[in-house]
Amino acid sequence: MAPRTMPEPAEVGRRAAEILDLITRHSSSERLRSSSMKYSSCWATFTGYPAISRWSLDRDAGPLLTEAMRVLALKAAVFELTGGDEQAAELLVPAPVDEMIHAVLAQFTLMSRMQRDLGVTFPHATELEEFTYTRGCLTDEYYAAAGWGPQPLRYWLDSAEVTRRLNQLNAHYQAAGLGRDGRSHDFDFDQPDPATTPVAVSG
Repeated sequence: MAPRTMPEPAEVGRRAAEILDLITRHSSSERLRSSSMKYSSCWATFTGYPAISRWSLDRDAGPLLTEAMRVLALKAAVFELTGGDEQAAELLVPAPVDEMIHAVLAQFTLMSRMQRDLGVTFPHATELEEFTYTRGCLTDEYYAAAGWGPQPLRYWLDSAEVTRRLNQLNAHYQAAGLGRDGRSHDFDFDQPDPATTPVAVSG
């Protein structure tokens, strides 16, 4: 298979900045923002947000949403400039930002309305995702070309650093009785929990 030809950073950056501006000025923009942040408090993985040092939903949800919207604009620009190439548009993204992207895309009605109104497609295909983001990759070049300033490195974590942090997290998960990446546990909710059952005090 011939190597995929990706659009130039200047071209992607210019179009992504335009798309983000259109999103911001859309009548549903504020509702999308508030709905996405509420969703983040209802659902989160053990491997995305928690990779952030001293993670706090109250402090980090807003900045993460900003990064998610920027990435969605970049992906939409690449999708458009490649004639609808889903694989090309599935840019490498750090795990915490990717998790917030899922929170945004979960607002299906709003995102569908925006796509229709703006004539833009926000592509996302889980089977095409790769979690191998590295600093200095093409995603970073596109981001810089959009003129959004430096990426907040609190969230733009290299995949090797995410792996290191997840290894630490998994040690804590295991100690708490959770399986790797929080994907299993042996808690039986039909049985009394010794940790929460009051201890009878004899008189």
